Amino acid sequence: MPSTPSPVGRSPVTDFPRPAPARRRRLGSVVLVLALATGPALGDDVRRNVFDDPFVQLTSAIPPSVCPVPAGPLLTEAEARAQAHGRIERGTSCFQSGRCRLPNAYLYDKEIMPRVQKAIAADGRFAATTSVWALGQRRWIWLQGCVRSAGDAAALEALVKQLDDVEAVINELQVVPGGPAAAASH
Repeated sequence: MPSTPSPVGRSPVTDFPRPAPARRRRLGSVVLVLALATGPALGDDVRRNVFDDPFVQLTSAIPPSVCPVPAGPLLTEAEARAQAHGRIERGTSCFQSGRCRLPNAYLYDKEIMPRVQKAIAADGRFAATTSVWALGQRRWIWLQGCVRSAGDAAALEALVKQLDDVEAVINELQVVPGGPAAAASH
């Protein structure tokens, strides 16, 4: 019985001159390398509001060229995974300690934010001189953006602090000089 040579011992150059499969393997390798190199970058680097935290603009008197829009609650998937456990603990500890009627402090945020918007609009002092955004997380409200004076920043913080279910206000407002009042005085 004639023996058939094993493909292991054959030379790819002399016995198997098949350029098409070799090219396919190389192309497959290139595609695999590109997928591994860019796959995580495309998926993990996309920033989005993973936890659906409310983030709204309250006023808009200062142009974006002077007062850039804050980043808001945008996270990559990796950042969201890193924050998930802490958010669960902070959210439920409020209920467990008896400070919250709802089982998770983050459940209040979508109820609080319309009240923040309504209170600032009804007050009337800030629409012409500020550009302010609010971010709600676990009954805490972050005020971000720009105001024309430290007095406006303090007044906004005090106004939001007095709203029901607001546990804390984090004032990250920047004072930006100028505007209609400053231009009128020159």
